[in-house]
Amino acid sequence: MNETYTRPFSRNDSGVIAQWFWTVDRALLGAALALMATGVALSFASSPAAIMADESITDPFHYSWRMLVWASGGVSIMFLTSLMSPKGVRRIAVLTLLGGMLVMAALPFIGNEVKGAARWVNLGPFSLQPSEFVKPSLIVFAAWMFAEGQKGQGVPGVSIAFGFWALVVGLLLIQPDIGQTLLITATFMAVFFMAGVPWKWMAVIATAGAGGLVSLYFTFGHMRDRLSRFTNPENTDTHQIDRASEAIRAGGLFGRGVGEGVMKRHVPDLHTDFIYSVGAEEFGLMLSLTIIGLYAFIVVRGMRRAMKLNDPFEQTAAAGLFTLIGLQACINVAVNLNLIPTKGMTLPFISYGGSSMLAMGLTMGFALALTRRRPGAYEPGAAFSRPGSRILS
Repeated sequence: MNETYTRPFSRNDSGVIAQWFWTVDRALLGAALALMATGVALSFASSPAAIMADESITDPFHYSWRMLVWASGGVSIMFLTSLMSPKGVRRIAVLTLLGGMLVMAALPFIGNEVKGAARWVNLGPFSLQPSEFVKPSLIVFAAWMFAEGQKGQGVPGVSIAFGFWALVVGLLLIQPDIGQTLLITATFMAVFFMAGVPWKWMAVIATAGAGGLVSLYFTFGHMRDRLSRFTNPENTDTHQIDRASEAIRAGGLFGRGVGEGVMKRHVPDLHTDFIYSVGAEEFGLMLSLTIIGLYAFIVVRGMRRAMKLNDPFEQTAAAGLFTLIGLQACINVAVNLNLIPTKGMTLPFISYGGSSMLAMGLTMGFALALTRRRPGAYEPGAAFSRPGSRILS
């Protein structure tokens, strides 16, 4: 008896969803979905312990149900954004950037202050952190401006891009948010470098960046305090990172088991900034390495796809977005492992938080849209199973 295997879509199907299915990088999509699923699973492990800090919450899985909503929203945004053309990505990025900057400018007046920083605006039961959405939008906009500047048609792309970066950094420092400032600046400079800037320019920028770090150190007291706690742990209060480190060590190779974590009950912000330590305690080194491996896969595969794109804007924008995801993941994991001072940075796709999850869906959606296999998008004969050429030709 002959059996016929029916695929969900035919390659000859001209429908929008069918064309998306055959042109999107399904491996990258699958890795992002796996990280989101991991975030939802870890929220069920962390929520009962997290609510202990808020006596007004009675449902032990309060954060878990909300995480399901945010993850669903993130998946929806990622899917809808990945359907767009590169021109559509530029348009949405510009609108999001302008809207996000307007809200950031209003935060000193309408923002909700938490732990001395006004980074959120309350929208009923939901708190929006506009800087999360500004990050990917600025990267796409900067890549567009750098590409326009290279065409030699009189567009001052570099000046415009640096002008918007300076405005965003200024708005972040007003909040203040040093961690996001450093992340956005590092990613922005990476995009600038990938756009073809000469090495001597990068040397000047690196020198200016070092001077900027020194200025931040003397300007913001909480930055000095965090560095002091990191460099002199024996003389300061390091309760937060100590409990996270103990949770990671307690997990061993395979972890204590689902719901069996003990140290997580003593980890502040365990469902947000320190969700990595919760996973390490309950599921051990194996899950930790799996999470790191998924991030590495997204960055490496994404960069290889970006290398083969023909359009300069698509090259630098896609590479910048994957750089953003990778850098943010590295910062969060490094903080959990006590390799760098605490930053208040979420773990992409995994940490609890509506703004973070929705913004990561937007970031990945932009990247998937730019790397789709459209006619003429890639170098002739580009094979994705072998190393490609440089991003900059």
